[in-house]
Amino acid sequence: MDTIPAAPLGKLLTVGEVAERSGLAVSALHFYETKGLISSIRSRGNQRRYGRDVLRRLGIIKVAQRVGIPLSEIQAAFESLPQGRTPTVADWQTLSARWKDDLDARIRRLSLLRDRLTGCIGCGCLSIESCPLRNPCDRLGKEGPGARLLETEN
Repeated sequence: MDTIPAAPLGKLLTVGEVAERSGLAVSALHFYETKGLISSIRSRGNQRRYGRDVLRRLGIIKVAQRVGIPLSEIQAAFESLPQGRTPTVADWQTLSARWKDDLDARIRRLSLLRDRLTGCIGCGCLSIESCPLRNPCDRLGKEGPGARLLETEN
């Protein structure tokens, strides 16, 4: 974090203002900053100040997390974005292209899960012999860990 002169502070946001505008807790802002997802500069009084571009980055973080993208992937994608300015349409297209295939795969898996669980969501299974998730004697355990039936289908 760099120290800045007092004059341009009027154009920057305090941590409280960013928290209020973004709907995030101050502790979340500090956490994102330690992870390198956002950055601040310090006033002469050693207080954090943020450029307005941080609001767009926080919006992207919130949306990405909501669809299940891990922070590590968000951080990797942010490395392609410029610091200190709001991402352009071209920047966003580059970033979102990195997530498209992963999101498509998640949608396929979720759709499969949704379709298969419709009849047995409470698993008070009335049709154990025809259950698509049935795994008698753990025969799928030999193929590896996890939910094998749902992970291997396209």
